[in-house]
Amino acid sequence: MGLLDPSFGAKEIDQIFADTARLQRMLDFEAALARAEAKVGVIPQSGAAPIGAKCRAELFDREKLAEDAAKAGNLAIPLVKQLTALVEKEDAEAARYVHWGATSQDVIDTGLVLQLRDAFGWIEERVEAICDRLAVLSEEHRLTVMAGRTWMQNAVPIVFGVKTAGWLDAMVRHRARLRETRKRALVLQFGGAAGTLASLGTRGIDVGRALGEVLELEFPAVPWHANRDRVAEVATTLASLTGTLGKIARDVSLLMQTEVNEAAEPAGEGRGGSSTMPQKRNPVGCAVVLAAAERVPGLTSIVLAAMPQEQERGLGGWHAEWETVPEIVRLCGGALRWISETVDGLEVHQDRMRENVETQHGMIYAEAVSTELARKLGKSAAHEIVASASRKAFEDKKHLRDVLVADPKVNSQVSAGEIKELFDPKQHLGVAAEFIDRVVAASRQSRKEGK
Repeated sequence: MGLLDPSFGAKEIDQIFADTARLQRMLDFEAALARAEAKVGVIPQSGAAPIGAKCRAELFDREKLAEDAAKAGNLAIPLVKQLTALVEKEDAEAARYVHWGATSQDVIDTGLVLQLRDAFGWIEERVEAICDRLAVLSEEHRLTVMAGRTWMQNAVPIVFGVKTAGWLDAMVRHRARLRETRKRALVLQFGGAAGTLASLGTRGIDVGRALGEVLELEFPAVPWHANRDRVAEVATTLASLTGTLGKIARDVSLLMQTEVNEAAEPAGEGRGGSSTMPQKRNPVGCAVVLAAAERVPGLTSIVLAAMPQEQERGLGGWHAEWETVPEIVRLCGGALRWISETVDGLEVHQDRMRENVETQHGMIYAEAVSTELARKLGKSAAHEIVASASRKAFEDKKHLRDVLVADPKVNSQVSAGEIKELFDPKQHLGVAAEFIDRVVAASRQSRKEGK
């Protein structure tokens, strides 16, 4: 799918999960294992360096690895075989200690964890940048009036800043989830054949701790070969994040509709054009993010379905993760890339927002008028009066304000001047500004706490 990779991915994430990177991270485990075992005296001190010297991805025959992995059942078996052969050419004694005490799943799972750690670093940086930009947008537009919409219909006036603050609030929660997931999920996998490290005798814990120190990974209380909640948490955390990115993309794309035209993705040479319609400016970034938001839940369901694995080592469920998890990370990364670009260069058409508030002849103020009248006539009566006036305004193509001023039931209770004031959108923004301030302050505090 190389032709489509630039559309749906992010080059930084693609590099982390490239074949060479996958291979190198597995070899990093093997080199670290030899160092750790030499450090605690499980293998000779002289064995670690020769093994580590051959743990370089460029020394391996990747085509042969792929072919042999298909027959062996996993990539680690032929990798260890090739590594042993490479070491043996230089040091036959050291070759005896390649992969000492470990199992294939230790290599593959820890390699994945190392890749995920790299990916999380990039993802967290993008999330931070998006949060910072949304905080600025929210403050800039705390008084930018627009139509709030429910069920795809104009509802009541709001400000654009409260919309972006809603996006920001969700992103702040994702920032916290990423931090928590990193702590729980990005840990060492090291248990040997069936999770007891029996081949290391009584030294298993010593080796595990030393290995964790070398790789800078926590050595967990027990191996997690067939307990896949950690991998599932990675998938669900990133799926939830991708869903929120999809929400932002959905909102922006709706605001870009020709008849709405209240916001737009940043423009650029060759971006968003049509093959037949020169005037088009399509929300291409939003389209990619929405595609990711469609795809990631299905991929995540595969990871969740793979959780009930058999006994001490799973059959098939573990294998189902190998391509699925990197694809989830990749799609999430691509969505982050596009949303980051979108919010960085988002065009906000304030005049058009204000125009659209008035497109329905004042009926967007119906709730405010009804609330005011309810103070004097009661809620039920006020609701019926305003509903009837709204129907008349629509049928006669008149402004709701004028219909209400002419209604004896209304003008006997409220003066024309008072009615006019009810049609000032800034009178009906509630505590939007306070909400914005609260979210922005919480975002900045969360950022400090994470450093």
